[in-house]
Amino acid sequence: MRRLLVITNAAAGSAGEASVAAAVEVLRRAAEVEVVATEDLDDLREALSRRGSRTVVAAGGDGSLHALVQALDDLDDLGRDGRAAPTLGLLPLGTGNDLSRTLGLPLDPEEAAAVIVAGRPVGVDVIRDDAGGLVVNVAHIGVGAEAGKQARPWKERFGRFGLGVLGYAVGGIRATLTSPGWRLRVVADGRTVVSGRRRVLQVAVANGRTIGGGAEIAPASGVSDGLADVEISYATGWFARLRYSLAMRRGRHHERDDVVHLEAREITVRARRGTFTVNTDGELSVPVQARTWRVESGAYRMLVPATSD
Repeated sequence: MRRLLVITNAAAGSAGEASVAAAVEVLRRAAEVEVVATEDLDDLREALSRRGSRTVVAAGGDGSLHALVQALDDLDDLGRDGRAAPTLGLLPLGTGNDLSRTLGLPLDPEEAAAVIVAGRPVGVDVIRDDAGGLVVNVAHIGVGAEAGKQARPWKERFGRFGLGVLGYAVGGIRATLTSPGWRLRVVADGRTVVSGRRRVLQVAVANGRTIGGGAEIAPASGVSDGLADVEISYATGWFARLRYSLAMRRGRHHERDDVVHLEAREITVRARRGTFTVNTDGELSVPVQARTWRVESGAYRMLVPATSD
């Protein structure tokens, strides 16, 4: 019988308990299941160090999966240097659940549990930055990072009514209307693609396809192709920002003349002056002057629907 270790977030309190219980009941019909609640990264590392041969299942959103993958990396348990990549499952319980969307996972936890029981594993890349952090879904600079900052209080307010995803919309609108643009130099695989002489609205380094609960920042991105999708917007004018934002919600921003899209294995972003903040899977960094990312192929495997592409 398959053995599973389900990791939940104790800090979430009673939020989602019923959904977790229903999903675990589905899992227990076909597997031996232990549920462990963790409060911080130390708890998570401790639980993972005792997992043995069990498949680990994260109950949460993009942030929970990010924490799980980061903890596995801290334990040197990702698929690097010839090591076998660990297989993971995901019960989507977050606000945005963006990587779940990219992977084609059902957003209903019970349906996602059925995928864990009967699905197939696919290799998933991670993007490592030069500070040792990992990108599971998307890292973005500029208006995307500012939107994440602006969305935080609104996610909490709307989250009380089960509508936390609306916080992303409010944060995005506020950031779009107020952000001045940034002078950044972008180098992709050794080639300078943005000089920094013009202001940019956003630079995104993407493994997944969506951010903010479904906004299609990189609609053609593949999590297993060994490449990051790099999206750069020059839409700094007020009206251009609004049109860019609307186009991105529909995944049509690539058609705009002020948007650059490319794929690369290594990307460096440097501020021409001052610093910038990076939003990585919903977590904001301290201000930095430069950051470099490199793609690591097939670092872990995710259980996805057996019929998915």
